Amino acid sequence: MATSSVRLDEDLVEKATIMGKAFSRTPPKQIEHWAKIGEIMEDNPDLSYEFVKQSLIAKAEKEAGKLELYNFG
Repeated sequence: MATSSVRLDEDLVEKATIMGKAFSRTPPKQIEHWAKIGEIMEDNPDLSYEFVKQSLIAKAEKEAGKLELYNFG
């Protein structure tokens, strides 16, 4: 993954630091998380934030091999 330096508003970095601590993320990872959510929300304006969040959790669980087979009926 390529990285680059960007200038960010000090208030944004401060908020990312606070929220990142709450969710065990570094400030850059928190900003990446916000950017990812924002991109998904812009691409899918009819979806709720909660649906997007749960979809990302489900994707991570699948990638970690933590899904269980569901039997209908």
